[in-house]
Amino acid sequence: MKTYKNLFEKVCSFRNLYDAYLKARRGKHHREEVAKFIYNLENELFKLQEELKGETYKTGKYRKFIIFEPKKREISALPFRDRVVHHSICAEISPIFEKTFIFDSYACRKGKGTHAGILRLKGFIRKTGAQGYYVLKCDISKYFQSIDPEILKKIIRKKVSDEKLLNLIDIIINSSEKGMPIGNLTSQLFANVYLNELDKYIKYELKIRYYIRYMDDFIIIDISKEFLHDVKNKIKVFLESMALICHSKKTNISPLNLGVDFLGYRIFETHNLARKSTVKRFIRISKKKIGLYEQGYISHDKLMESFNSWEAYMNHGNTYSLKNDLYRRYFKNVA
Repeated sequence: MKTYKNLFEKVCSFRNLYDAYLKARRGKHHREEVAKFIYNLENELFKLQEELKGETYKTGKYRKFIIFEPKKREISALPFRDRVVHHSICAEISPIFEKTFIFDSYACRKGKGTHAGILRLKGFIRKTGAQGYYVLKCDISKYFQSIDPEILKKIIRKKVSDEKLLNLIDIIINSSEKGMPIGNLTSQLFANVYLNELDKYIKYELKIRYYIRYMDDFIIIDISKEFLHDVKNKIKVFLESMALICHSKKTNISPLNLGVDFLGYRIFETHNLARKSTVKRFIRISKKKIGLYEQGYISHDKLMESFNSWEAYMNHGNTYSLKNDLYRRYFKNVA
C-alpha cells in the first residue's frame, strides 16, 4: 500500500500557512481574535511557522459551548491560530484520503453534500422500483465522542508515513479529552477517514450495491428483509471492533415504499417531505425569535436570516402548501 512522505515541510511553508489563514478567516472577520491575528498577520504566521518547524507547537485551549438545534451538542472551538494549522494540514492530506473514499460517502466532501445524497437515494429508489424492497437505516450512537484515538492513528498511518506530520496530527488528536471534538476542521476529515473503514467493509466485503452514508447516518436497500437483518448484525460486530455502536432507537428496517427518513427529509421516488419534527422545531424557534425582534433584541435582518435558511430547506421538498400555510398562520406580520 502506497504511503505518503515529505508532507510536513509543505504544511509548514509560509505560502500554505497563508492560504490556510485565508480559508480559516472566511466569514469570521468581525471576531475579535481574528481581527487581532490579521492586524499582526505576518508576525503571527512566522511565529506559527517557527513553532511547527521547531516541533514546539501546542494546541490552544478549547472554548466549549452547547447548541440545541437540531439537537443538543457540545461544540469545541480552538483559537484562530490553531484553525489555521488545521486548514494547512487538511490541504495536504485531504486529497490523499479522498482517493480512498467510496463514491457514496456524502458528508464534508467537495461535490457531495446533502442535496447530492438525496438525488443519489432517489436514483436508488427508482432503480429498485421501491415496491417489495426494504431499507436498513443506521445511526451511530454518539459518534464523535466514541471515536477511538488509537484506532484513528493506526488508520491514518496506513496512508501517511511522514513522522513529523504524524506527530503533529497526534498532538491534535490527543488534544481532546474524549473522541473527536465537534468543531475542528480536522475532526470532519478524520471522522470520514474513520468510517471509510466501514464503507469499504460494506461495499467490498459484504458487496452491498445500494448503500449511502452521510457522516454517521447510513442506509442500505435490498429486496430481502432477512438479508438486511443479517447485514445489520454483521455491521454491529464490525462497528464494535471500531469502538462504535448503533443507536438502538435509530437503527431499523422498514418498507422502502413508505419513504426513507434521511438527510432531513422523508424521501420518496417522486418527492421529498419535510420532517414533522423539523417543522415543529422551526415554529418553536421562530416564535422565540419573533418575540426577541418585537422586544428590540434582534434586528429585522437577523430575523429574516432565520426565515431564509428555513425557506432554503423547504425549497428542496414538496412543501409549497405547507410553507404558505405556516407563513400565513404565524409569520405574516413580520415578513
